[in-house]
Amino acid sequence: MPTSPLDHIRLDTWIDAHLDEELRFLQSLIQVPTDTPPGNNAPHAERAADLLDAMGLHTERHPVPADLVHAAGLQSVTNLVVHRRYGDGPTIALNAHGDVVPPGDGWTQDPYGGAVVDGSIYGRAAAVSKSDFATYAFAVRAIEALGYPLKGGVDLLFTYDEEFGGEVGPAWLLAQKLTRPDLLIAAGFSYQVITAHNGCLQMEVTVHGQMAHAAIPESGVDALQAATRILSALYAQNSLYRKIRSQVEGISHPYLNVGLIEGGTNTNVVPGRIRFKLDRRMIPEEDPAVVEADIRRVITQAAAQVPGITVDIRRMLLAKALKPLPGNKLLVDTLQFHASAVFGEPVPALGSPLYTDARIFGEAGIPCVLYGAGPRTVRESHAKRADERLALNDLRRATQVVARTLLDLLG
Repeated sequence: MPTSPLDHIRLDTWIDAHLDEELRFLQSLIQVPTDTPPGNNAPHAERAADLLDAMGLHTERHPVPADLVHAAGLQSVTNLVVHRRYGDGPTIALNAHGDVVPPGDGWTQDPYGGAVVDGSIYGRAAAVSKSDFATYAFAVRAIEALGYPLKGGVDLLFTYDEEFGGEVGPAWLLAQKLTRPDLLIAAGFSYQVITAHNGCLQMEVTVHGQMAHAAIPESGVDALQAATRILSALYAQNSLYRKIRSQVEGISHPYLNVGLIEGGTNTNVVPGRIRFKLDRRMIPEEDPAVVEADIRRVITQAAAQVPGITVDIRRMLLAKALKPLPGNKLLVDTLQFHASAVFGEPVPALGSPLYTDARIFGEAGIPCVLYGAGPRTVRESHAKRADERLALNDLRRATQVVARTLLDLLG
């Protein structure tokens, strides 16, 4: 590789010397809530920008117009961009998101405390993905601290619309021409380089019947019984999906989940309306338009079997799969090389069943991969569960990997 072991030692030494500062930076980010919903994320962006400015990383603050933010289901979004130009050459963007799901119940640590316990930092977004605000910012500071002549540039992109799809996050930055990188590294975990991921279709289905007194149920139309029929038809699709296999290592098959159901008015009332939300994960080989049409067909056919029932179907989210693009090989190979050296074990390039806002860059023709600070699995990180945490050693080593990779590609 272009850099030498001595270069790596110098980078690692700088990162080790600044690990306490990196930890304090991450703790400060965790301590400003970014629960989405409701999605009032501008205060966090202001805090992050102040901290980045204080480190010498001049930060552009880009508030998204309120009408666009509200249409996306959020309250406020300010996206952050840090441009670091070193001369002629490629621009590599590093993108992490600050919005997260609410903490929920069951925590043994303060979800907004950033406490360090047994070598791990705890808090909502400690692993996904405020951690990579730290990984990426300190990797850039490390390569600049060495004083070597660099070519090209780095764009740090810290956005706030991953949970709701990315349209007022990365998609807005690209549409406003605030960044146009040649390559992109997006937030990920430390033990795999993710080159592809699933797509996701989310839909809201409202089943309309007619309320009636439970003593005379024949005078109404039971929306819950109809919804049960629809749900059974949808869940039956999972047995068919298991027969569809992806050719991408790390991704298995499509699947469907119903994550929310609500409706009815009282125990003694025939329910006149039931609403549920479904999540359909799509493997990279699937056509999203075909998938959506098939889901709508299953729902309408099941509903048609119950007289007096009507259904409204609303698409909430359509996130396309991330597919490897020509031009990503150098990025993948360089990350794998350094991650395997730093972690002392082979670090594979795989697909992931998750979906992320990195796909937006892929759709724009920008080769991208996912790599950052985190454990081997989402479950191990407790992301979207109680007691989300990140091992400080993974934060340290991931920062080293990203710094070495940037030095190779820009040096």
